[in-house]
Amino acid sequence: MILVTGAAGFIGFHVARALLDEGRRVIGLDNLNAYYDPSLKQARLGILRANAGFEFIEADLADRAAIAQAFARHRFASVIHLAAQAGVRHSINEPNAYADANLEGFVNVLEGCRRNDCGHLLYASSSSVYGANTKLPYAVADRTDHPVSLYAATKKANELMAYSYSHLYRLPVTGLRFFTVYGPWGRPDMAIFLFTKAILEGTPIKLFNHGNMRRDFTYIDDVTRIISRLVDQIPREGEPGGGPPGRIYNVGNNHPEELGRVVDLLEKELGRTAVKDLLPMQMGDVLETFADVGDLMRDTGFRPQTSVEEGIRRFVAWYRDYYRI
Repeated sequence: MILVTGAAGFIGFHVARALLDEGRRVIGLDNLNAYYDPSLKQARLGILRANAGFEFIEADLADRAAIAQAFARHRFASVIHLAAQAGVRHSINEPNAYADANLEGFVNVLEGCRRNDCGHLLYASSSSVYGANTKLPYAVADRTDHPVSLYAATKKANELMAYSYSHLYRLPVTGLRFFTVYGPWGRPDMAIFLFTKAILEGTPIKLFNHGNMRRDFTYIDDVTRIISRLVDQIPREGEPGGGPPGRIYNVGNNHPEELGRVVDLLEKELGRTAVKDLLPMQMGDVLETFADVGDLMRDTGFRPQTSVEEGIRRFVAWYRDYYRI
């Protein structure tokens, strides 16, 4: 049995659905908070609940007793930990939410794993851990000790916490540094979702640094394929480099896109012209992200399969269908 935390969230929903389609039993955990429209989370959850192999637990990661009880009851073979308080900009205004979910909540997950013989913990990190790095593409071995947002700092902390549990208790752990994941059922606070909504409504889209930014946009189906492969690839003692059973991978498209080009593609798909609000650089942001996925390709055979043109086409089709536009 596999636990997927954040199962009503964007990535968690897709991962849980993919695992269910493979015939696996999945328990999803989520607190269904109101960081964005809970009806979207409920709609995702409704799809998962239609599968007989799915069970749902509504709980907050920071609720130590509830998390301990869930782990003790089910003794999960594997845990895919995707729940977190997301958003770089939100962390500037609501720092305590990140301490609760991303730090205290992660300790509770680690404790649940080590006390109940979990065979493999996969957990979400973020490309934001590279912070002020200027060397591109970002490689897993690059320094990650200068985060430029609290969100990034909590994700770096997660990597260190996971390493310590792997070292102390020989818990197999795999960290996944996600690079700007997008696609159907995405988060409403992410750029492609925000831009689509604004273009259709005729309201301005905010382009920070006057739109002079590049992102390694990664389509959700590529992400779920990776996780489905990795869940059974349990790190072994001494790999790599003689350390504890732990790994970290970049999960990206290995091809950064100009933000202006993404807007152009959305305009083409939507048949409308964007109203652009050109703004200065925002606190906590970085100019460019670019993933070196060589380690991931070597170990899993993964290669990004979805171009940004195709990914945006699929997202817009979902958006029009879901919102009946």
